Amino acid sequence: MPTARDALAAVADVEGWLTPDQATRLWERAAALAPPARIVEIGSYRGRSAIVLAMAAPDGAEVIAIDPHAGNDRGPQQIEGTASEGERDNAAFRANLEHAGVAGRIRHVRLPSQEALAELPGAVDLLYVDGAHRYTPARDDLERWGARVRPGGRMLVHDSFSSIGVTLAIVRQLLFAREFRYEGRTGSLAEYTRVPAAGSARLRNALRQAGQLGWFARNVALKLLIVLRLRRGDWPY
Repeated sequence: MPTARDALAAVADVEGWLTPDQATRLWERAAALAPPARIVEIGSYRGRSAIVLAMAAPDGAEVIAIDPHAGNDRGPQQIEGTASEGERDNAAFRANLEHAGVAGRIRHVRLPSQEALAELPGAVDLLYVDGAHRYTPARDDLERWGARVRPGGRMLVHDSFSSIGVTLAIVRQLLFAREFRYEGRTGSLAEYTRVPAAGSARLRNALRQAGQLGWFARNVALKLLIVLRLRRGDWPY
């Protein structure tokens, strides 16, 4: 059985924005599943997170990667792109899966996430959301795909309390959610468990998430300084 260290080594040269600590958290959640489990990833780019999930998933688990590879929403400041960029991403994605030895473990659904809903009926045990970061598509992913997470299942959301669009979507869909409990974050990778919450538990859940908004403000300020070339350094994740 591969280890988290093996997965980190496998993705060391794969482009993407999932940090090693975030990859480890993703690995641990996937490795804890029992077959038959279904893992769904929204937003694969060139395969960094998909490889981690596939290497961690137990035998008999289904791993589905949803990404249209259309050239848009490719990463920070890359909302608009070209079809040729999408094709290059798709070719790199497939080559990276082959190189990591997990191509046969992953079903790639090359559709926008909302169109993929009709292609993939049924419940999800582990949902990883790293799709379009604009408010409306991010909100729709949390609402519609989040509804697919089975009771007791987990949803992890990348760029939480970092991307403006994703954070607004979290505030809209999850801050006062009745069925998703905030479990904490590793950098911008926030984790939720689908469990009922009411009364004081729901309020505590909202306050824990609201407590991350200071970190969100810090990240927005750092991004602004980077865009204005007033600060050097990595984009915050």
